[in-house]
Amino acid sequence: MVDVDRIKTAIVDREEEIEEKFNKEKMIERTSSNDIKDFVGTDAALIITGVRRCGKSTLAFMLKDEVGEEDFGYINFEDERLLIEGKELNKTLEAIYSLKDDVDLLIFDEIQNIEHWEKFISRLLPNKKVVITGSNARLLSKELSTHLTGRHIDFVLFPFSFKEYLKWKDIEPDVYSTKKRSKIKNSFEEYMKKGGFPLTYKIGNIFLSENYRDIINRDILQRYDIKYTKTFKEMARYLITNSANEITYNKLANSFEMGSPHTAKNYVSYLENAYLIFTLNKFSYKLKEQTSSPKKVYCIDTGLIDTIGFRFTEDKGKFLENLVAVELLRRTKNAEELELYYWKDHRGREVDFVVKDSEDVKKLIQVTYASSKDRIKERETKNLLIGSEEFGCDELYVITKDYNDRQEMGDKEIKFTPAWKWLLE
Repeated sequence: MVDVDRIKTAIVDREEEIEEKFNKEKMIERTSSNDIKDFVGTDAALIITGVRRCGKSTLAFMLKDEVGEEDFGYINFEDERLLIEGKELNKTLEAIYSLKDDVDLLIFDEIQNIEHWEKFISRLLPNKKVVITGSNARLLSKELSTHLTGRHIDFVLFPFSFKEYLKWKDIEPDVYSTKKRSKIKNSFEEYMKKGGFPLTYKIGNIFLSENYRDIINRDILQRYDIKYTKTFKEMARYLITNSANEITYNKLANSFEMGSPHTAKNYVSYLENAYLIFTLNKFSYKLKEQTSSPKKVYCIDTGLIDTIGFRFTEDKGKFLENLVAVELLRRTKNAEELELYYWKDHRGREVDFVVKDSEDVKKLIQVTYASSKDRIKERETKNLLIGSEEFGCDELYVITKDYNDRQEMGDKEIKFTPAWKWLLE
């Protein structure tokens, strides 16, 4: 049993810590914040999920400005002083009301750690604005759908985009100024290698290693009570090392002697639920072919690949493809009408990314670490044209390291865009 005074102390201490952080460190408004401000209201909970340490709590805390400094309550359930049961959740309201009288906005950080939290939130919604954050997609569980059907808005937050990274570094994203463009390009090389977690630039790669350990141990091994921890850790590192490559559950099960592809499938889903990796299906109009074909795996942050992945040489082509994949996911994840795939035909001709809009294929995208036209392999454009005919798609792109052009090929136009420029669109 946790008494109300202990909860009040945890609330006040945590708010003071965050306010001190806001005063000492540079905070930028996330590009995403403009998309979600309008969803802070009664009758529907705003649920912000994403990988650990990507800025969910900071974003949620900044939303308090929408209702006024004194008109909110914030509770972080990862505080060891708040080890409470679901039936005690009402005590958190007692603590907030005791400290602040009535409030309009309630922010619950990592509340999925408490059993039956969904019923508690459901009871609050008619009269309160509720924001929930969590580092695991378990928030979007069957129970949430049962108790909050039609009463929650889901938003996924990512590590810094390149645009946010430049803003944080006080670099103006002016692609037409020669001097500023040079600075942007240099920053892009750093961003591709180190990724989008701000603490990486303050602390170094030690942050990425520790954050990775926390995700594996706290968000996955403990949460899912995985028995064969060594096997799971080996497979997780293998997937990160092989980002931008195809995987199958059968091969994973055989490689790590799991005994069952179902176990491999579960392990991959746990990593996806923690937003550490994500997988893309092969595009097909046949659902069965989508689910049975190999998947392509990507890591949520290129800095993690560089730090955690096991490699003899640095494959910048794969790094760039992974970076583009994360940006495409950022652009499509919170847009219900957009879906992201890769495509490969029976002859092995591949298009890196297929963006589907409702029922139609909207864009086909190839990625190559090339700086000039003569270094772009013919198959990149050839496969785009084949895909274009296959799906009736006219928006064809090749994202390059630093080559910019438009080329007419038959009755099609292919746009070649430097990655640093495309990321700022």
